[in-house]
Amino acid sequence: MQTAGGSPRNLLLIMVDQLGAGWLPAYGHPVVEAPNISRLARTGVVFESAYCPSPLCAPSRASLLTGRLPSRTEVFDNGAEMRASLPTIAHRLRAAGYATCLAGKMHFVGPDQLHGFEERLTTDVYPADLGWTPDWRRPVDERLPWYHTMESVLSAGPCAASMQVDYDDEVAFRATRRIFDFARAGASEPFFFLVSFTHPHDPWEVPRRYWERYSRDTIDPPTVPAIPWPEADPHSRRLRQMIGIDDAGLSDEQMLTARHGYYAAISYVDDRIGELLAALRDSGLDDSTTVVLTADHGEMLGERGLWHKMSFFEPSARVPLIVSAPGVVAPGRRAEPVSLLDLAPTLVELVTSDPAPEMFEPSAAVVAEYLAEGVSSPAVMIRRGPHKFIWCEGDPEQLYDLGSDPHELVNLAGEPTHAELCSAFRDEVTARWDMGELTSRILESQRQRHLVAEALGSGQNTAWDFQPYVDASKQYVRNRADLYELQRRARLDAP
Repeated sequence: MQTAGGSPRNLLLIMVDQLGAGWLPAYGHPVVEAPNISRLARTGVVFESAYCPSPLCAPSRASLLTGRLPSRTEVFDNGAEMRASLPTIAHRLRAAGYATCLAGKMHFVGPDQLHGFEERLTTDVYPADLGWTPDWRRPVDERLPWYHTMESVLSAGPCAASMQVDYDDEVAFRATRRIFDFARAGASEPFFFLVSFTHPHDPWEVPRRYWERYSRDTIDPPTVPAIPWPEADPHSRRLRQMIGIDDAGLSDEQMLTARHGYYAAISYVDDRIGELLAALRDSGLDDSTTVVLTADHGEMLGERGLWHKMSFFEPSARVPLIVSAPGVVAPGRRAEPVSLLDLAPTLVELVTSDPAPEMFEPSAAVVAEYLAEGVSSPAVMIRRGPHKFIWCEGDPEQLYDLGSDPHELVNLAGEPTHAELCSAFRDEVTARWDMGELTSRILESQRQRHLVAEALGSGQNTAWDFQPYVDASKQYVRNRADLYELQRRARLDAP
């Protein structure tokens, strides 16, 4: 994938946090306002059925960067470290001559906070230590202090300032400035720039101007109401216990307020995305840059009575994926299921003609894993054609036909007419995963991390969190004789 002049195209990968595809107008949502994402969708390829590799932040992001499932990266959960020697798309493109830069959230755990990026412009929003390590030896319904709760759902509302707004404002500011710096540097080398926002992750506390974009009477209730406890699948019941959903006694008004906040948070981050796209346009880089937009996982937002993620149901596992390269890739929509696992090796091959074999997860289907809190053994998903199959030891199997049942209301597993299909999926699970071996590795990883975390929590400790460094002595004009030359080089005229 090259520019008209034959040089490699720049890559801008924009990530957002906890945004399900179905909540965007580009995917048919009738209420949410996200004009910049919609404009990007009109100029690009929209993948209708893209799935995250794991419906949790750190595992999904590690898989996106490496093209490997969490069982292979060993980023099993939000407290697991990705080893520094694991190749990422940043390593691959850096070796191919790309400038590699990261701004925003990636939830890297451990001392390596770059994983192939030459430059990181901001710190992360989450800790880099091992403190968020689950413990499968404990009862599943025993809540740990860092678990998701219903507090962020109940606290949704307009605000003058918030931690997440502060963070994403900084990410957008530094990222747009870096885009102009790329343009000032000319065409000496192409760039791979990953910009990652924390919105619309909860809590949904957003500036009033975004809240007021929505009238309360336009906020829609969940399409699928809460499933009665006896009828809910075991994993959904575990999540409800773990988060305290049923204990919260959420009223209909509180539910609509939370959904209002989520929609407003989408509009907020859409404006930040608009700033990036405007910087590309104003700097003249838009014609030579491929823009990819995606999310690490979705948000249940009260559907089926569930909140947050950690589920293989569509609002949690299905994510937006839009690729825009006007003049290179024809706009359109793709209905076939795809995985974010395929994104890194595909981009590497497009710009370097190198198939990056170590990144490919060979499969004729879309597969995903969940190996964190809320289970005590691995949970896996296979999506092939219209069917989604969910398996977790000790739980009843789940099989849905998304073509005829997009809201996953009818579990076809156990029905005689689908026995052969269920058997084939079951055989595929057995062939793909050694569940006993994987469970042993996860338990040992958790044991070791808890031991290390306890040790590091005492005595003197050097934090792993990324500390961005700015050398102010080299900014603007600092005791330099070539004042006017500096000003001339810093000026970037509109194309």
